[in-house]
Amino acid sequence: MKNKDPNFVPKLEKAIENKYGEIATRNPSYFWDEEKEKAYIAQLKEETEKPPEYTTIQSDGFFIKKKLFMKANQRTCSQCEKYSFDSKDDLYINKFETCFKCYVIYIEGREEKWLKKKTP
Repeated sequence: MKNKDPNFVPKLEKAIENKYGEIATRNPSYFWDEEKEKAYIAQLKEETEKPPEYTTIQSDGFFIKKKLFMKANQRTCSQCEKYSFDSKDDLYINKFETCFKCYVIYIEGREEKWLKKKTP
């Protein structure tokens, strides 16, 4: 957009100010002071001093943050005992407790029998 008017930006700021108030055109640093700066630095130090929370999945030996785990979700296949990140495994892990590959090998065509065997 090529605008030849040299006063375009001041006019735009004035229009914004008229519509939303003077606070809308203020620079964010206008609201920042030494007290807020000290509080921000203290919060930053507190966050950086916390040790990271990691847990290890022993089957493949890689690290994943604890907060990414959901206790209700079990992502390990009951047959091959592999941990799955694959989205197509979601349905099969939730319903049959197996990954897609093991579903095809062990369960496909025998779903009712498998589910009866799993429930006591």
